[in-house]
Order: sequence, then C-alpha cells, then structure tokens
Amino acid sequence: MASKLYIGGLAYSTTSDGLREFFSQSGSVLSATVITDRFSGQSRGFGFVEMATAEEAQNAIAQLNGRELDGRKITVEVSNPQGQRTGGPRPGGNRPSGGGRGPGGGRGPGGGRDSGYAHRPSKPVKW
Repeated sequence: MASKLYIGGLAYSTTSDGLREFFSQSGSVLSATVITDRFSGQSRGFGFVEMATAEEAQNAIAQLNGRELDGRKITVEVSNPQGQRTGGPRPGGNRPSGGGRGPGGGRGPGGGRDSGYAHRPSKPVKW
C-alpha cells in the first residue's frame, strides 16, 4: 500500500520533478508534488511524495531526513491524513444579522451597532 510523506524546508527553486528524482534513490515514487501559492505560483516551501510501499517510505525517511536538497536541509516525515472537510457554512455566515452581509449585516438599515453609524452620537450634542 502506498505511503505519503510530508517534505518540509524545500528551497523555492525545488520543482516537483526534482523532488521525484531526489526520492527515487530510496524506492519507487508514485507521485511528487511541491505545493505552490495559488496566486503567485511560488513554492510554499513544502511538498508531498507518495512512495509505493510503507517500507520504501520508512527507508526514505531514514535516508533523506536532514539531507540537503537544492542548498536546504529538508524534513521528511509521514504525512498526516487530511481531516474530513464538511463543506458547511463559513464562520460568521450563520449569525442572525451577522456575517453574511444580508439584511442587518452590512451596517445599512437595521444593521451595525445600535442600528446607526458607528461615528454618529446617539443623542444630539450641543457644542
């Protein structure tokens, strides 16, 4: 059964192909992915490698953890499985007159603190 490894401390210049090549010395690599920023496309400094067997994964940890790749010492450990995602509402979206910016949520009529503008005093002020 395949085992997924977390690889931390990667150089920004490390590519998925370079990661695959580096880990192939420890066994059969099923996949290698460097995680990149969704907007800039730059590496986030970590990635994942999937080895064909649990033995090969343990072998890769023993051989490659603390070794240097592209000028940086990398961390290799067993990846924690990703938690179950619920797909439910986002925080603040369930509040009555709250985060959804619907009626009462956007500081328009009926919204905000005391249903008025935050900078306007509640009583007329004589100067």
